[in-house]
Amino acid sequence: MLPIGLAATQTKLPTPKPCDATLLTLSGPQVQPLLNPGDVLEAVREAFVLHSEGKGRVFPVVRERLDTGGIFGIKSGDVQSEALLGFKAAGFWHSNRIVGGEPHQATIMLFDPASGRPTCIVDGNAITTARTGAAGRLGIETLARADSKRICVFGTGVQARVQLDLALDLLSQTKTVRYVTSHGNPDANFEAAFAGRCALIHATDPDEAVSESDIVITATPGGGPLFSADAVKPGTHINAVGADTRGKRELAEGILQRARLFVDDREQSRQIGEGQWGRGVGEEVEIGSILTGDVVISRKPDDITIFDMTGLALQDLTVGRMLYQRAIKGGHGTQIAWPW
Repeated sequence: MLPIGLAATQTKLPTPKPCDATLLTLSGPQVQPLLNPGDVLEAVREAFVLHSEGKGRVFPVVRERLDTGGIFGIKSGDVQSEALLGFKAAGFWHSNRIVGGEPHQATIMLFDPASGRPTCIVDGNAITTARTGAAGRLGIETLARADSKRICVFGTGVQARVQLDLALDLLSQTKTVRYVTSHGNPDANFEAAFAGRCALIHATDPDEAVSESDIVITATPGGGPLFSADAVKPGTHINAVGADTRGKRELAEGILQRARLFVDDREQSRQIGEGQWGRGVGEEVEIGSILTGDVVISRKPDDITIFDMTGLALQDLTVGRMLYQRAIKGGHGTQIAWPW
């Protein structure tokens, strides 16, 4: 007979490791066909609601500059009631463009919270683009004036395109879109992408472009203020996309102080978003609390509203889960033996 202490210890040993466990992988080309914009929108809405209701947790963000010139970050979280756990490792490597690569890089991983076993690893680039675009659409739908007709976009990259694409879908009355490039020259590819959907005007004066617009979308790397505070007219709504790291900003001093600030996450906005520069700004309102109905906003025609989009881990997790379930059901992706 074993000593009592040893017997007790043995009863706590883990069950034998299953040898038939697998890890599902979804590469970029495998992800893209599974991304339905409507489903992504609902998954992002769910993420904001879970966050507002306190059912979804967002863990502290890692966001650091590298000696290589890149920026590396980790966003993670969980929804305990739904057995959802995971993270996204992502960042920005500007030098990738030199070799024809995508500067934004992202990878999402989902785990079984009961065992810690990884269940799915997904190329996160397309997910990041889609979920950020969906968040921008929700920002405009929730915060912008319903009669908004004129849009100004800063940037012509992937995120600028998806933001404008979804804004145009939402605001069918939009006739004029001004766009501003970092190099000051027109972007033929950007113009071709929206040909026939609106009158697209390349703007060389950022302040003038902003002053003539009802909605302003800033989708740049966040290298500094893009226009002056005085250019923002009463009634304007701004979707601020680019500030996602300490020191980054797109909005000039004084704009936040004139506006009503809405965020995806209050703490993240203050740490890595436009909220870093929010001295003298009142309490930020998280968009999830509006979507749940816990907060009812009354938008006056002259209000300037800003949606500071730093990106929630929960957005990546809800969209990632949707793709995982769809892939399993449809037999998509690649299964790799992953015994534990």
